[in-house]
Amino acid sequence: MTSAAAISASALAFATPAQADELRDDLMADMPELMELYRDLHANPELSFEEHETAAKLAARMRDLGFEVTEGVGQTGVVSVMRNGEGPVVMLRADMDGLPVVEQTGLPYASTQTATPASGVTTGVMHACGHDTHMAGFIGAAQLLTERKDEWQGTLVMILQPAEELGLGALAMLEDGLYTRFPKPDYAIAFHDAAQFPAGMIGYSPGFALANVDSVDITVPGVGGHGAYPHTTRDPVVLASAIVMKLQTLVSRESSPLDPAVVTVGSFHAGAKHNIISDEAKLQLTVRSYSDASRKLLLDGIARIARGEAMAAGMPENKMPVVTVEDPYTPATYNDPDFTETVMAHFRTRFGEQRVMQVPSVMGGEDFGQFRRAAPDDVESLIFWVGGVPQEQIDKAAAGETTLPSLHSPYWAPDAEKVIAAGAEGLASAALTLMPAQGG
Repeated sequence: MTSAAAISASALAFATPAQADELRDDLMADMPELMELYRDLHANPELSFEEHETAAKLAARMRDLGFEVTEGVGQTGVVSVMRNGEGPVVMLRADMDGLPVVEQTGLPYASTQTATPASGVTTGVMHACGHDTHMAGFIGAAQLLTERKDEWQGTLVMILQPAEELGLGALAMLEDGLYTRFPKPDYAIAFHDAAQFPAGMIGYSPGFALANVDSVDITVPGVGGHGAYPHTTRDPVVLASAIVMKLQTLVSRESSPLDPAVVTVGSFHAGAKHNIISDEAKLQLTVRSYSDASRKLLLDGIARIARGEAMAAGMPENKMPVVTVEDPYTPATYNDPDFTETVMAHFRTRFGEQRVMQVPSVMGGEDFGQFRRAAPDDVESLIFWVGGVPQEQIDKAAAGETTLPSLHSPYWAPDAEKVIAAGAEGLASAALTLMPAQGG
């Protein structure tokens, strides 16, 4: 076990002695226990909606801290409530699920777990997105806040969310009564580790922070036949290829250059033999956008282009392409700008100006956005990044000696001490700021 002193020195690499306070001192004293929890979570990941043991062990910790705990919300989610007088309702969230990835980090506590997801293929399971750091930071924040009940006033709702990797867990909790069975939040806050920023750095994006994520399938019928006699067929490969090329104009010619959008064809499948023209081709797309209007433009455009190219190819009405948009989709995550700036002003005072930076929005997806979307007039939300890349790796990458692994990589091994310390302190201090004690 790493000593508290060693962790403290590592985790406070960004800080100056003048910035340290009682909250941070108490967190540093808790870090050995939190790192032990992190290693256990890392070694024992569970897939989406299968987080039974993870949820149970964390729910037990929350009960020990004095929370009212309800398990099984949205299948495997956990809701913990602490009422502490009149005041705002603040919701803090962490996600729990791992990914179907065979870990290759070489860590002494690397996961050796296996599971069989919906694909039916048995695979290794790994916390390749850092949700283990989110959970450990979440518990760290809970401990700090329960120790300081005389410093805040209101209702604290802390949720452990399943199935973020599927983009379904937040919606499942909401549909299971998150805002009716439990206090509806005035503020919702979460953090996510980042594989592109130095460990311990805090990044934020006012407004749209993460994208709408749509999965789209296009089935392109054709008339199959012998490859030597193409004139007797209607080749779906040629038609699907035309659709793929035309789809690129949605972003380059129909979307505003100032409105980010992505249309990526990730899979193109047709046929099984060299000399047979198939009677069908299938495309799989991921479509990314920010606003509802931009999303509609892209999805409507995909349907229009698929049909238009089929008509141009002479396909009859009964052989038009079938476009299917997966539902539910993952909506964009929006950080309320004024709320975000308020919290970040506090973070700059606490962590220092150089450690807190505004960063560009990304086209990745995160279903945390569902919590604001479910009640946009009532809930202000913020998700912030905590950098996880060790400085020595950044230096090597800058020198061309290595390539940094991304989130979801089997090699992703964040500097967990710094991520957990920054995440826990950020969550706890934000809650304290938003729920001051009477006269505080």
